[in-house]
Amino acid sequence: MATTFKNFLSNDLANTRTLLHEAIPVTGTIASGTYVVGGLTETNIKEYGHGMFQSVYDYPHLSSSANHIFDITFGYHSTSPLQAAANSQDSKKQNIYNQMAQTLVGYDATGSIKKFTNSAGTEIEDALFVNFARLLTKDEIKKGSFTLTAMTGGTSAAMNNAMVMTDTSGATGYRIDSPAGEYGYLYDAAGVEKGNLYYQAGIAILSGGLIFDDPNVFGAPDTTGDGLSYVRTVTGSVINETADGFRNRLDNVSFNNTTELNSTIYFCRVNHNDFNYSSNPTYLTGSKLRVKTMASDAPVSYITTIGMYSADNELLAVAKLSEPLRKSSDTELTLRVRLDY
Repeated sequence: MATTFKNFLSNDLANTRTLLHEAIPVTGTIASGTYVVGGLTETNIKEYGHGMFQSVYDYPHLSSSANHIFDITFGYHSTSPLQAAANSQDSKKQNIYNQMAQTLVGYDATGSIKKFTNSAGTEIEDALFVNFARLLTKDEIKKGSFTLTAMTGGTSAAMNNAMVMTDTSGATGYRIDSPAGEYGYLYDAAGVEKGNLYYQAGIAILSGGLIFDDPNVFGAPDTTGDGLSYVRTVTGSVINETADGFRNRLDNVSFNNTTELNSTIYFCRVNHNDFNYSSNPTYLTGSKLRVKTMASDAPVSYITTIGMYSADNELLAVAKLSEPLRKSSDTELTLRVRLDY
């Protein structure tokens, strides 16, 4: 325990912020086809009794080694042309949309839940929601790094007509009017807007009608020729079946996550007349200083540890030096201690 203390002054402190990024690749084979049992059951896909969303893992979800990757669900607004009381899970699909909208979009001046909109203000009344696990996104998805590729046409065996969606304007064109933080827009290769991406929440909103507009979507050939297979799929199927169809068409997802590292840097300044002695009992032997061979030698000490104390002298943190530093009356030191949080 220290017996001599030195107070920090205002110019002895500095605060910094560092953003760390990791590349996150998610292949479509993980989402569909890697862990198939009996030709049907996918053991890394978890479904729930309520049937309102589906969870995807990187390994059979009953294993302790499994990591949660993302959840998939679908919903539409009560004013959507898709909405009908006879639809499968009609009320649940409306509830999903409302829950996501109130969290990510918020309320208007009348207290009503806002709808999702694109950059031009056009309302998105039906959408697939892909909610990435915090394990992957960390503090947020890095702006401008997101890519999602989905197969939108042909039979499920052909898996052609790939649509690549990116947040190309994310680094500079993102919006800040969401209660959940910042968000940007997803565009295909032709520059057509396909959905929204909420960076801090780690949620992609994919406008189903804009993405899956091919008559052979989800691998079910449109035998009627009316080009409405997407409509029939999302109105006549339960949410888990819609999620299955999206997973089977997912080719890959990639993005960089972000970890925000905040630091306080303490500059511990040791003047020439500071800490030249030690209160450590081993500093003495036979009532003499171990580091002195003659009485005329200048006092000297070796700094190995820095203790940081509260105002009432309670030890709060300890910083260890990689090697002892010699300190005498003819030297001054500035030791830099960084506290990350």
